[in-house]
Amino acid sequence: MNPEPRLQVRFYRTAAAGKEPVREWLKALTPEERKLIGHDLKTAQYGWPLGMPLIRKLEPGLWEVRIRLDDRIARVIITVEGDTMVLLHSLIKKSQKLPLQDLQLARQRLRALREES
Repeated sequence: MNPEPRLQVRFYRTAAAGKEPVREWLKALTPEERKLIGHDLKTAQYGWPLGMPLIRKLEPGLWEVRIRLDDRIARVIITVEGDTMVLLHSLIKKSQKLPLQDLQLARQRLRALREES
């Protein structure tokens, strides 16, 4: 018998255009990369709360899911609101540190999400 997921998962949707940036990013990746990312997101969904090496807290309300692909590193920045994990932003890392502009975009989306609810 499969355990119930601890969290529901949903994609952040922009208010103006109704776009889902993380879903669109995923569609641009290879099927193998999508499968690896999906597996790690599912691990987070069923095992929440988790820590390193899979999940790292960035600041209050923001975490990153750390995903190793074959030849690069992906990150999905999430927030957890009640029993829902919202996928706010995603990127392929090119440097050791999370780029500030990516963190700021995740913060903006988190603010927008909280204003909406």
